[in-house]
Amino acid sequence: MSVEASSPAPSFESRVHATLLGGALGDSLGYAVEFDAIGAIHAKFGAGGLTSFAQLDGGSHFSDDTQMTLYTVDGLVEALEWANDGVAADEIACLWLAYLRWLATQDVAASSAAPVPQPRWIDGQEVLRHRRAPGNACLSGLASGEMGTAARPVNPDSKGCGTVMRSAPFGLVPHIPPQAVAKLSMDAASLTHGHPSARLSAAAFSLLIHHVIAGHDVRSAATRALQHVEALPTKAPELMERLHEALRLSADGTLLGPDELTAALGEGWVAEEALAVGLYAALATAGGSPEEHFRKAVVLAVNHSGDSDSTGSIAGNILGALYGEECLPMEWLEALEGPEVIRGMASRLLAVTTG
Repeated sequence: MSVEASSPAPSFESRVHATLLGGALGDSLGYAVEFDAIGAIHAKFGAGGLTSFAQLDGGSHFSDDTQMTLYTVDGLVEALEWANDGVAADEIACLWLAYLRWLATQDVAASSAAPVPQPRWIDGQEVLRHRRAPGNACLSGLASGEMGTAARPVNPDSKGCGTVMRSAPFGLVPHIPPQAVAKLSMDAASLTHGHPSARLSAAAFSLLIHHVIAGHDVRSAATRALQHVEALPTKAPELMERLHEALRLSADGTLLGPDELTAALGEGWVAEEALAVGLYAALATAGGSPEEHFRKAVVLAVNHSGDSDSTGSIAGNILGALYGEECLPMEWLEALEGPEVIRGMASRLLAVTTG
């Protein structure tokens, strides 16, 4: 039975806020253990691993995953602002400019060939101006000063997870068809990563969010996203393999342990692995209240030897989109860094899409 069949469907507004907040929560919990092996996580936090923000003595911080997700929102908002004023705008150019502004927050200079973007509200938010282990391909691709395209992407061999972890917002734009969601996310991925798996993982993730927002449960949404991506002319067999395996493993009723998880789906450092782990966590932990499901999914997604912030972020995005704000644990939100900035970006997206 789907969630929607047993409880009132959350509003679109609640889903948008929760997608961004949920992703930030998963990112923040995972960032605390991003580079730790599971043995080190258990040694520090006990046999159950990291299960709560209360275990973090130094407070919580989100990573480049949330930073770039919010800058993705801002690029979309700028393009939609132009459109609402009756002026045609190049959405990918707006996203490129947004990512160049993010690059500046990392104290990395772009090539003199790159344009100098005009500052926007998001650029004045001090909480975003921290370097939190940004991906090398994101930095080098943007610093090149070249606007990568599908035909001529920068970093053509890179398939790091820096594309997929920032792509949930493409699924939050209402009233556009799945084909447009996929194209937007793939073209935006080409700004920093050129490998087909990086680009198609971004498409699969944004399509999954798109279908969840439209009212489908996570498994149905993932299946629809997979079918769409499989029909595209560009192919990434490793992505198809990982996603099919995530769907299969999550259906057998037995939770994988941390080592089993990474052995089956990967550690999450590359795009298809991060998406597969985040999807598996969201599916395999279903049951209980929305808040219980969210907690279990994020905990599973971050407690492994791998890219814990990205896998946690993806799981949090998915369940935020599914349930809306009712799934977000209050004490986790109270520990979250910069919630007013995250909500501010959600409100800006809603203002240009729903008025």
